[in-house]
Amino acid sequence: MEPARELRTHAGTPYLRYAAGKAGGAAVSLLAVLVTSFFLFRLIPGDPVKFMTGGRPVSAAQLAAYRREFGLDLPLWQQFTDYCGKALTGDLGTSYQFRAPVIDKITEALPNTLLLTGTAFVLCTVLGIVLGTRSAWRHGRLGDRLNTGVALILYSIPSFWLGLLLIIVFAVGVGPVPGVFPTGGMESGGKEGFALAVDVAHHLVLPVITLVAVEYGQTLLVTRSALLDEMGSDYLTTARAKGLRDDLVRRRHAVPNALLPTVTLVFVNLGRTVAGVILVETVFSWPGLGGLFYQALSVPDLPLVQGLFFVFASAVILMNTLADLIYPLLDPRVGR
Repeated sequence: MEPARELRTHAGTPYLRYAAGKAGGAAVSLLAVLVTSFFLFRLIPGDPVKFMTGGRPVSAAQLAAYRREFGLDLPLWQQFTDYCGKALTGDLGTSYQFRAPVIDKITEALPNTLLLTGTAFVLCTVLGIVLGTRSAWRHGRLGDRLNTGVALILYSIPSFWLGLLLIIVFAVGVGPVPGVFPTGGMESGGKEGFALAVDVAHHLVLPVITLVAVEYGQTLLVTRSALLDEMGSDYLTTARAKGLRDDLVRRRHAVPNALLPTVTLVFVNLGRTVAGVILVETVFSWPGLGGLFYQALSVPDLPLVQGLFFVFASAVILMNTLADLIYPLLDPRVGR
């Protein structure tokens, strides 16, 4: 074997083993979520069949027909095996309240959630890294204490409470502060083209601020902590001794190395943001997966609840796995 080819083979094998282990762990976790989602939501009180009748008086024969239509008359073990078998082929069942395939309802609402969470995620990441870097480089000063204090306060506030507060102040209006933003929804209706884009952006402001406010603090604190650990390193002292400007030392040397744990956190937060948007979408009546999950719980619409729970959990698991796979590429010591 040629030396270069041998080097590549030996260098790639540990990473492939590491990646295979992480992928296997993710597959086991997804299977556990599939099983958990089926049994967990069977504990929710309420009869979905009675919901489907709309409160109308119906005979026992009609109730039995509804249960037979949706497979609710089968033994629990048979419902479970049918559910798992269909889920593995991408069939998450049929929604009780919408009488439509669950996967279609999820596909319909997913773009709205991605618009909200994607916008919030980008702003949250940029804000956390920029402010975290500045706080670490000027640690102990007033700006550092102010940034970390605000981040800790906002990070500890429940998202639904902050969302309600923003609606009261900036949508309804308080005293001299007029209500300038919509109280909920995604659009006002009756608009097209550029006017529609502006209208959606207007509705997007308050829910995005809510998500960013409660999430950016963790990125800020992790970035600050990692950069503080790097600031005493010998290579930074050497760079300064060579006459490099302080700003150049920070941008080219300190920050890239300090961002390794932040990169991991960014991917984890992406999964958490998708899964944790339920309360924010419910408060702002945003027509995404979170609002759909709330509607499904109120029935309970078991197939829809199970499908959405699987999507939320899968987002967290997949983003965690992706972070695990990327980290060794940034730091070769991992996975060896």
